[in-house]
Amino acid sequence: MTLHTRLCDLLGIETPILLAGMGRASTPELAAAVSNAGGLGVLGAASCGPNQLRAWIRRMRELTDRPFGVDTLLPASVRRGGGNAGGPPAESLLPQHRGFAQDFMAREGLNPLDEAGLAAALGRDPADRDGPVPLSRAFFEAQMEVVIEERVPVYAAGLGNPAPWLDRLHANGTKVMAVVGTTRHARQVVESGIDLIVAQGHDGGGHNAPIGTMALIPQVVDAVAGRVPVLGAGGIGDGRGIAAALMLGAEGVWIGTAFLATEEAGIAPAQKQALVAGNDEGTTVSRSVTGKPARMVKNRWAVAYAEAGLEPLPMPYQGMVSSPVTAAALAADRADIWGGFAGQGLGMIQGVRPAAEVLRDLATGAERVLAGAGRFTDRAAGG
Repeated sequence: MTLHTRLCDLLGIETPILLAGMGRASTPELAAAVSNAGGLGVLGAASCGPNQLRAWIRRMRELTDRPFGVDTLLPASVRRGGGNAGGPPAESLLPQHRGFAQDFMAREGLNPLDEAGLAAALGRDPADRDGPVPLSRAFFEAQMEVVIEERVPVYAAGLGNPAPWLDRLHANGTKVMAVVGTTRHARQVVESGIDLIVAQGHDGGGHNAPIGTMALIPQVVDAVAGRVPVLGAGGIGDGRGIAAALMLGAEGVWIGTAFLATEEAGIAPAQKQALVAGNDEGTTVSRSVTGKPARMVKNRWAVAYAEAGLEPLPMPYQGMVSSPVTAAALAADRADIWGGFAGQGLGMIQGVRPAAEVLRDLATGAERVLAGAGRFTDRAAGG
């Protein structure tokens, strides 16, 4: 048997497996490898400035002639201009948090990076240096203009509702999807007219939901009542997980962590090795990096924030505090300080492999499990 759902026809792909748009990790090289292998590669462009985003899209088109997607963030709280709810303005708290970060770096023996070193460690294009503040409202809007101008085949909102841009995206023929973590948000984005939904549970890496994957997928499927295909996400790391998502009503999967430990993934070798060494207890959820709850590899930065009793600042301010720390950790190969985002399927990673091989194993593993599912209902001979 071969995996095939209406998602394949909608997106023009061979197998209903999508690479999650993991910020900085899902580079053109990784996304193209997934697309070329028959899935849908999605660029993780959340922190790409507009110039780098345009370069990534054009690089993607050099590497593949198959469909691909772009993932950015559209958090409603930032677009509304929300501040530090119930507390002092976030701007007034920045000096305190930056002081904490500087003390942390000194204790850990991390050398602060200059502007060029910071950009290199975080993979930022110097052309975006004078652009809008990363993860700010102006930043998100500038990204969306590039997505529309470049007429990408698929756009994914990793956070938030892309409704304000839907008409322009659809006019370009772009298929639009949104990642949701509750049925309430699923209904909202369906009403806006999107084409696909990713139901990502609490098990998933990066920004995630308060609800577990196994509980979330069928409830989202029921909530949208077949109006659009639903993809399952969160802790799905092998063919068994894909088969389970399909049995829960999903028509495809959105997979991130399994593709992090690949040759093409845009993360440091030390981070890849930390993933290989990880297990089912190797992640934690913290607001210490972006200001929003996100699942990541357990790390000393998140622990330090929790032990200090500091309440992380809202997006984008927390990123202003954390980025010098994570960049310095990356430059020093200190995966114990910042190992990156990852989901609870971490323990299924056994080594660093080519992305095409990972995709092939995911698909064939799911096909094998689904083909054998009949044994649970077949009556024994003579029974």
